[in-house]
Amino acid sequence: MGGALTWNRVPCVLLPGAGASHDGEDSMKIMTIYAHPADTITNCGGTLARHAARGDQIVALILSHGGRIHANKYAEEWRKENPDGDIATAGLDDIVANKKGELERAAEIIGIGEIITLDHEDTYATVNEEVVEEIAERIALEQPEIVICDHPRNPAYFDPHSVATQMALAALSRAGTYLRNLDGRDDVPVRQVFLSGLPVYNLDGLSLGGVRNDCYVDITEVVGTKLAAMDQFVSQGYHGVFARKLVESFNGEAGRAAGVNFAEAYVRLYNETYSHLPVTEAALATDPLTRHITYSSVNLRGQYPVP
Repeated sequence: MGGALTWNRVPCVLLPGAGASHDGEDSMKIMTIYAHPADTITNCGGTLARHAARGDQIVALILSHGGRIHANKYAEEWRKENPDGDIATAGLDDIVANKKGELERAAEIIGIGEIITLDHEDTYATVNEEVVEEIAERIALEQPEIVICDHPRNPAYFDPHSVATQMALAALSRAGTYLRNLDGRDDVPVRQVFLSGLPVYNLDGLSLGGVRNDCYVDITEVVGTKLAAMDQFVSQGYHGVFARKLVESFNGEAGRAAGVNFAEAYVRLYNETYSHLPVTEAALATDPLTRHITYSSVNLRGQYPVP
């Protein structure tokens, strides 16, 4: 059961080296669907980097333009005694263009082959049927095997992330019912949906009533790639120290649960069927007595200093 994601209902972990290159005939297409430009990188940038390295196709669908979300660069300029006129008076088009430039540079570092931005306002609060249809049409055009989006119970207070996921899941359902007779296109056979951003890292299925991530991807080998991509989002203060803090805390805690230095955690939407009981290579190779030492071996800020 090789490849960059190991799909098991036990918490699964990808071992380093399992994401080896393979020819294009065997490659998968992965589509991410997130609310804002930086979300794809912060949530699953390491996973995508591993998939890109082995030759999988990656397309990122961003629902909003991101002009108003985390506009730190522009808000902070007004706090200065002598603000830079170009920054302080930038219009929405200028802010959006800058954010898209950051996203393009980050995507190139990760290996994302295509970026699609729908350019909706990033302050939406409810599901919009027209946006659902837009997403469904994009899914139908791209025909991904795998979709990645936020967990619908993302705990953010103001949460367009959860709304984005509700629209993405509704669009997946809609795309799955397309019929050439009626719609001029075939249905879309998405095989699995991975939901990111659930901050529940308990170590077994009985803790906390069973609410947990059930799949972990080891991103230790590509954590520097993820940091380099995050360093592009200067306008929203996601670069430098913050990038390292986020990876240390968020991906470090996921790594602790997974028994590796750094991981990205997911909940799979669909159940999966096996011919035998699934146990990953990582589970068989782990020494429970010493794994806490092994997964604490990377000095992140020493190895990847703030640029």
